[in-house]
Amino acid sequence: MMKASGVRKSRKKLNQLRGKLRQKEKNGPYYYRLMVANGVRKEFALKTADFEDAFRKATDLDAVYEAPNQEVAIAQINAIKGFSKIVEPLPLSEIWEKYEVHPDRARPLTPHEPLMYHSTLQEFIDYAEGRSGNGKGKRSALSVISDVTPEVVSRYVDYLKTTRIAVDTHNRKMRRLRKIFECLKDYCGGENPFRIKHIFRNAREEQGSIVQRQPFTKEQEQQLRDVLDDDKFQVMNKNEVKVIYYIGMYTGQRMKDCVLLRWTKVDLNIDRVWVKQFKTGKEVTIPIAPELKKALLEAQTWQESGNSYVCPKVAVRYNKINAEGKNVGNNLVNLDILRVIRWIGLEPSVEVPGRDKKMTVYGFHSLRHSFCSFCAEAGVPKAVVDSILGTNSKITDKYYTHIGDAAQRQAINAISGVIENDSLKDRVQAVIKLLDTKPEPTQSVLDQIRKILS
Repeated sequence: MMKASGVRKSRKKLNQLRGKLRQKEKNGPYYYRLMVANGVRKEFALKTADFEDAFRKATDLDAVYEAPNQEVAIAQINAIKGFSKIVEPLPLSEIWEKYEVHPDRARPLTPHEPLMYHSTLQEFIDYAEGRSGNGKGKRSALSVISDVTPEVVSRYVDYLKTTRIAVDTHNRKMRRLRKIFECLKDYCGGENPFRIKHIFRNAREEQGSIVQRQPFTKEQEQQLRDVLDDDKFQVMNKNEVKVIYYIGMYTGQRMKDCVLLRWTKVDLNIDRVWVKQFKTGKEVTIPIAPELKKALLEAQTWQESGNSYVCPKVAVRYNKINAEGKNVGNNLVNLDILRVIRWIGLEPSVEVPGRDKKMTVYGFHSLRHSFCSFCAEAGVPKAVVDSILGTNSKITDKYYTHIGDAAQRQAINAISGVIENDSLKDRVQAVIKLLDTKPEPTQSVLDQIRKILS
């Protein structure tokens, strides 16, 4: 432990420095952060855990501060061996170009996610360059990535909170930006400005207004089947939409997996279907229910040569992309799916206080919830349902929490001395009272005693 005199001496030395000398980890190497010239902030890895050595190197860097211009300062810094490499300033407009070829960039499973990374970055750049904001007060526009400081990030977080987006949406944006700036932190001066702790929002912010996805009841699923068979209700490619609904009802798979199911993954001879889930990459195998088999046999009648999709027209519609390469067909198919739900009198989305965008209550994903709910009610083991929905599905946890309910109630009853509203003492007294009548030891008397105690 450092003596008090040593601590005072260290503090006195730190006060002599122009920048901030610190250790990011206990007993780790020192870093020195300062303004080198014209407001350019740099952090240097001093590559030593010794305070005196770090102080000496920091003092050498302070001398650079007196350079007459930025060019001289950079030249002097580059001349100091073992310090952080100074790179050319990276304009905000070139961040994506650098990130896109970085070996440590995120590699999402779905092709849509990289587009979301790009749009999230562009949204931040628009804010940083002064093209968007909450209109409260003036702020100077930024031009290079090194201008993005933790203070700028903190203000951006506050701005996002005013846009009335969901907590999950906010946190997804932050995770994307953190990843992008982590890959390019050398251009930031050696530290990722999105590493500050308070950029993420807490789910508890929405606990008073959160709306959960609802499962369909068995009656509602029957209503869906009825309207899909009723000719007075029309939707594009209705015969295929019906099959897609049946696949969702009897397999519990996500909409994309149902829409893009291929005949090569269906075996009607052994009544089994294989699904390699787009979201997780996991492959699950599921027996084909009689109702689903009937729908699939009907689907075989429109099988097209060279087209392996079970529902070819909806699959083509789902895969539609715009000029920018973004998938827009998934939304078109989803609107068709929601139209069927409205036919049975359910409103898919509801308004939620604090959000501009409605929250979905009923959708195709509700079939996945229903599948799990029906299995839980029927006593199907959780592990079996996980093997169908995918082992990483959180839905099963929601519908299988009731399994421990009986045991929990038993525990509460034990500590309160209560069993189904009658105390154990009262039950024993009831048996004694019965025995006091000296009844004949018949089977009916034994059954009566069991009933009182059970």
